[in-house]
Amino acid sequence: MAEMTIKKRPKNLDLTTIRLPLPGKVSILHRISGAGLFLCFPVMLWLFSASLTSAETFATFKAVFSSLPAKVILAGLIWAYVHHFCAGIRFLLLDLHVGIEKQAANKSAAVVLAVSIPLTLVLWGVLL
Repeated sequence: MAEMTIKKRPKNLDLTTIRLPLPGKVSILHRISGAGLFLCFPVMLWLFSASLTSAETFATFKAVFSSLPAKVILAGLIWAYVHHFCAGIRFLLLDLHVGIEKQAANKSAAVVLAVSIPLTLVLWGVLL
């Protein structure tokens, strides 16, 4: 049997020096937004069900969510949803071998960011 040689690969554990390309950054943001939505989903369900219990609790929630910090948090959740949706479509297309070349992948990652940010602003204006 042939002898196997193991090559020593350089290890870079300093995360501040790693330079990811745009598709890598979109991929990480996709994972972060998905995890954030998953973790916030039970809280959002609880808040929704609690706001429906009586008119007083609904008025309380309405007052709380009209403050600026709550609106910023809701805008972040809207961005997470929109980004996760847009990046998910991109990854579905990549799974179908559409746009897997380097230049096309860079363009599609830029499109995800170019679409998700303005769409978040539009939804924030409409919903909040």
